[in-house]
Amino acid sequence: MTKDDLSRRRFIRNSSLVAGGAIASGLAGQGGLASAASASKILCYNPDMEYRRLGKTELMVSAVCLGGHWKRYDVMDQDFDENRKAVVDRCMEVGINHIDACSYREVMAYCKALKGRRDKMTMALSHAGQEVRKEDYRTSEKLLASLDETLRDSRQEYTDLWRITCLEPGGKHTFNTSCEIVDALEKAKKQGKARFIGMSSHDRRWHKMMIEYFPQIDVVLFPYTSMSKRAPTDSLFDALKKCDVGSFGIKPFASNSLFKGDSSPGSPHAEEDNRRARLALRYILANEAVTAPIPGLVSPAQVDNVARAVKESRELDTKEKAELAEASERAWANLPADYQWLKDWQYV
Repeated sequence: MTKDDLSRRRFIRNSSLVAGGAIASGLAGQGGLASAASASKILCYNPDMEYRRLGKTELMVSAVCLGGHWKRYDVMDQDFDENRKAVVDRCMEVGINHIDACSYREVMAYCKALKGRRDKMTMALSHAGQEVRKEDYRTSEKLLASLDETLRDSRQEYTDLWRITCLEPGGKHTFNTSCEIVDALEKAKKQGKARFIGMSSHDRRWHKMMIEYFPQIDVVLFPYTSMSKRAPTDSLFDALKKCDVGSFGIKPFASNSLFKGDSSPGSPHAEEDNRRARLALRYILANEAVTAPIPGLVSPAQVDNVARAVKESRELDTKEKAELAEASERAWANLPADYQWLKDWQYV
């Protein structure tokens, strides 16, 4: 039997295990599951974590997942690989079971952190620098070549989710480019290079068009902050439900404008910022149309904080609502010039 045959067998086996484990689970509420049998099939299962069905993928992912970015303070003065491994270790301990890596550097870092246990978590992959944001990569052939290169360099046989990083205003892509994107995604899935497929963009109407026009799409990623809410009409969430598409919410902390401090060790604002993070996550988690927010986390302590948010009540009391509203309004006012587009996501 060839190496390719073994890889394909492993791919089919893992996909079957995931689908089988999702049948009894569903959205069983905060921290609970339908049965011990279903729990045994969930990666990194922890009874204190909630798990949600990622649309038609049938993957059961933790209610908060790990975003690939690490922005809140510079971790580069530490041993970088040790930092990422420590964060991943703690994620696995608290029951976080999915990583989103959207750049070449992130893919390499997280694959290294998962070395010897890659099958213990699911991971989304994107090489944003060699995808359709660059004009030279707007054909199916070039996109597939980029995926092959990234898989080879990260020593992976396949990825759980290939989610192509599109232009922030996705509507600037031509329809022909949209077709090339989906063709590449579909071929990768058929060839066993990606178990599931999707895309990310900062364009609500383009997302809606793409998932309604192309039933091949399994998952989408879009911004969702503590200032976001369901649009009263023509909501993206209606299309997600109709097409059974999973969703990850990016920028849950409005590019960290929600916080006073920088998350550095000993920050005088650490306690207040942790509280604000939990309030924002509780607000987002109350909307089950968003499968999971994916904040970037730079320390095991931040992992513990988001896990704590999952265990807290989704219903904010009057004081908490006022506190989050004030922090969110200030975040909105303090958005950097290159993040003003987040205001376009007040209604989803």
